[in-house]
Amino acid sequence: MITAVDTNVLLDIFGADPVFGRRSGLALRRCVAEGRLVACDVVWAETASFFESPEAAVDALIRLGVQFLPGNEEGALAAAVAWREYRRRGGRRDRVAADFLIGSHAATTADRLLTRDRGFYRAYFDALTVLDPSREPTR
Repeated sequence: MITAVDTNVLLDIFGADPVFGRRSGLALRRCVAEGRLVACDVVWAETASFFESPEAAVDALIRLGVQFLPGNEEGALAAAVAWREYRRRGGRRDRVAADFLIGSHAATTADRLLTRDRGFYRAYFDALTVLDPSREPTR
C-alpha cells in the first residue's frame, strides 16, 4: 500500500500542532505500518520551507519514513484536467494550484492520500481514496 502524504499532515507533526498533531502522527504511523509513504516535489518543497536548511528537512522526512517521489507527465496532465474543471465550476485562480498537483500525483502514483483537505480532493479527484487524520481516535 502506497500512501501519498500532504503538506498539512507533515506540518501538523513537525510543528506539534495542538489540534491535529497527535491525530496526524497516529495516522502517519498507521500508514507506515501498512506500506510506503511518499511525498511529491510540491509537498517536499512546501514542507522543507519550514526548516532551517534543506538538509534538516530531508533528515526529518526520512526519519518519518517519507520518500521523495517526483511528479510525472501523467500526473501533470491529470492536474490540468482537474484545474480545467475547477475553472469551469467558477474557480478564480489563474494558475494551476499546488493542491491540483498534489492530488494528481497521489491519484497517479499512490493508492491513497493522507490529508486534512478531504473536501477539495474528493471534489476534483473522485477516484482517489482520501484518509483524513482529523478523524483518527487520539488513543
